[in-house]
Amino acid sequence: MTRILLIRHAHSVANDRGILAGRSSGVVLTDHGKKQAIELAKRLQGISIASIHISPIERCHLTMAPFLEAAAPSKRPKVFITDDLSEVDYGKWTGKKLSTLYRHKLWKTVQNRPSAMYFPDGEGLANVQVRAMRALHQAAATPGNQILVSHGDVIKSIVAAVLGTHLDNFQKIVIDPASVTVLDFDGTDFRVITLNSTTAAIADLVPTKKKSIGKALLGGGNGSSRSK
Repeated sequence: MTRILLIRHAHSVANDRGILAGRSSGVVLTDHGKKQAIELAKRLQGISIASIHISPIERCHLTMAPFLEAAAPSKRPKVFITDDLSEVDYGKWTGKKLSTLYRHKLWKTVQNRPSAMYFPDGEGLANVQVRAMRALHQAAATPGNQILVSHGDVIKSIVAAVLGTHLDNFQKIVIDPASVTVLDFDGTDFRVITLNSTTAAIADLVPTKKKSIGKALLGGGNGSSRSK
């Protein structure tokens, strides 16, 4: 059994300023974001992590730094920088204030038909979902608990695909900074165990012993994973 932990980077200076940072360099964490990263490291205690697949963008690495620094060298998971988990290339929208972009004629497309959205001189959200799912499947090919560290829209596109809903519905999914979304992979398909968790100890969401939770959850889950 493989569990995938999808982690969004912690609160950044771009989040604080209402700016679409995209792939801009020098976008660091706010003081609040630094606290979130420290709290995240605590939340990840008590479970074994096989490997970490992380976006090349700086704010993702800053988010995981406290966890990696606290890990004993012998227990430190392998870290793979994964371009497929990188932030959306927002093209000419990069660095713009969201309050300005709200008035752009393409904003309605982003909100209502994201599958048709191609950012000027950037990439399309449908393409983002393809590469994000490629990263997910590559991570899921290895047993054990895998962490994928990425960005809000990238994680939302993964969750939409796992839930079997059209990309045009992905704006209905909320992924907060420093949140953890847990997926189960049985070798064939994915299930969502918890979504956008910002407070729960991850050990409550990820089994510490190898056991099957069953392919058919008649009546719902069996209560083996607690959510807070």
